[in-house]
Amino acid sequence: MRLTLAAHRVALLVLVCVVHGLGAGVREAEAVGGDGFVRAQGTRFVLNGSPYYANGFNAYWLMSMAADPSQRGKVTAALSEAAGHGLTVARTWAFSDGGGTNALQYSPGNYNENTFKGLDFVLSEARKYGIKVILSLVNSYDSFGGRKQYVNWARAQGQGIGSDDEFFTNPVVKGFYKNHIKTVLTRKNTITGAAYRDDPTILAWELMNEPRCQSDLSGRTIQSWITEMAAHVKSIDGNHMLEVGLEGFYGASTPSRVAAVNPSGYQLGTDFIANNQVPGVDFATVHSYPDQWLSSKDEQAQLTFMGSWLDAHIADASTSRRAGAAPRWGASSGSSWWPAWTRTATATRSSSARRRPPPASSPPTAGGCASSARRSRGPGRCGGRAATTAGTRDWQEDGVV
Repeated sequence: MRLTLAAHRVALLVLVCVVHGLGAGVREAEAVGGDGFVRAQGTRFVLNGSPYYANGFNAYWLMSMAADPSQRGKVTAALSEAAGHGLTVARTWAFSDGGGTNALQYSPGNYNENTFKGLDFVLSEARKYGIKVILSLVNSYDSFGGRKQYVNWARAQGQGIGSDDEFFTNPVVKGFYKNHIKTVLTRKNTITGAAYRDDPTILAWELMNEPRCQSDLSGRTIQSWITEMAAHVKSIDGNHMLEVGLEGFYGASTPSRVAAVNPSGYQLGTDFIANNQVPGVDFATVHSYPDQWLSSKDEQAQLTFMGSWLDAHIADASTSRRAGAAPRWGASSGSSWWPAWTRTATATRSSSARRRPPPASSPPTAGGCASSARRSRGPGRCGGRAATTAGTRDWQEDGVV
């Protein structure tokens, strides 16, 4: 599958929700009289009482593009074409912090209404096409501001902050971020009239795109931050699911997994097991870029790693009775190992889904496609394929929008 849209290009990634049953779009859900919100029940997602699964794509640029009314046709075209290919979930940014004409938040609590209206448009159009949306609330990386921007705002107010990792601990910084959460969740859409927290078009909130805290590899810092922020989100919005945005690295709670599953025993201050057991976190996520994390290995080794990575997270999500999704997969452009990997992974996930539930979080970065995608979300730099539910559909090639 290859999607095209003018000159703007971005890798499409397929969302994986491993559950048992059939999927339903927003329009179908509302037609049967339910409230239209997808919820997690154990290792399953349900929509209006029925099992739900989805496949979808990452398009970080939707809000920024829609902030310019003359470019909104590109957003509509992308959502229309995605829906035409059976995609039902989009993951995108609900942040853009600091300078720039299309920034969402110029400074703490100071918002760009034009950009917010762009996000309103994205949600309105997504609803029209039966696409649900995962909204990420801040970046771990410097692109689009990220936690570095929050830390710099606090420094400008006299806070003596050393490392950007103090995003997770400094009271002033946490206050800025909590205010952003409240502002987004309580936003009233200028097109539909619905408050975001009441809009079933939104599938889930994401606390951060790929949080990391390498100054505390014990995991206690991020664990405390997730606990505090998850409670804050749920105090405002009891309708939507919440996920952390983790890559899926194992941590101190499972040292055997760190050694056996994390690439080269890599640690980032996150803990897939402990972080996803925080009250208020509804499902786990996994991101994966094997040709970057294992760049010195051959393609067969990368393929073997991917199978082991998936199996480990599927098994642990089952044990913890946690639904899971795999929203990010990537490979460098022209990578030749995708065909073999997708065949193997389809078989692996198909049999795994019959034995046990969904997957969950993901690994490190290294340069090239994975790191550049994280830093700049550069268009067209990452390709990839991902699966749908329980092997009921074939793995699909990422499109390019």
